[in-house]
Amino acid sequence: MQYQWYPGHMTKAKRQMQEDIKLVDLVIELVDARVPISSHNPDIDALCRQKARMVLLNKADLADEAKNQAWCDFYKNQGIFAVRLDARNRGGMKEVHRVIQDACKEKIERNLKRGILNRPVRAMVAGIPNVGKSTFINSFAGKACAKTGNKPGVTKGKQWIRLNKQVELLDTPGILWPKFEDQAIGKHLAYIGSIRDEIINREGLALELLKELLERYPQLLAGRFALLEPQTPLAAFEQIAQNRNCLKKGGGLDMDKAAGLLLEEFRSGKLGRITIEEPREQPAIAMDQ
Repeated sequence: MQYQWYPGHMTKAKRQMQEDIKLVDLVIELVDARVPISSHNPDIDALCRQKARMVLLNKADLADEAKNQAWCDFYKNQGIFAVRLDARNRGGMKEVHRVIQDACKEKIERNLKRGILNRPVRAMVAGIPNVGKSTFINSFAGKACAKTGNKPGVTKGKQWIRLNKQVELLDTPGILWPKFEDQAIGKHLAYIGSIRDEIINREGLALELLKELLERYPQLLAGRFALLEPQTPLAAFEQIAQNRNCLKKGGGLDMDKAAGLLLEEFRSGKLGRITIEEPREQPAIAMDQ
């Protein structure tokens, strides 16, 4: 199954980012803590050369906490500022603010030496669709200043948000890249909802997710769906449909309904705290500064 979604407005958004990057001191990229590599847009690396960089591991509350720490260590070892975050919770925003100041410390000090006082750090907030950029901005600002939604593609144009005397944020639309060289990336993005469900085969996607979960988190699956002894992904899929009464009018199993249920419970965290990608499985990330 092929996973790809690159609507026309993303090309326009990328061109706009190329223009706006000249205006900022820092690029804050949100990635999904469950799939940090797949949710990192490699185009951002090229767009943001010579800029300070920061990664927010958003939805960390849905990810395996031990893996969250491993990812923070991974970024730190590459000289990248990183913070694990639940963008809906304002409690973590002080740490984000502190790290922004650390990431732009040299720029701030240069301004002071030049006699430039009270110039706020200007940061671009970037990331793929449905990774939580607008929710982060609203939580950081403490008010609803950016539109939010639970579907990819809500933010269509740029928005400047002045938070205080120290930080200004530029919100940008979520963009993917034209072609996934590795279809595992597209698959992982589909798991988290960054590719519209309407354009994929949900049953096939759910079966792929089950394969990975049976390998990585079999106990969570067994506990949540009352599964029997270890079995094939297809048998587990059918058992989930049976146990959750996903039935058609004629009495047969409604596998599409079961697929939607599994995907929703994974995406919402009802299934448990799960991380699909681990640092040891990934190559080093080229994030030029």
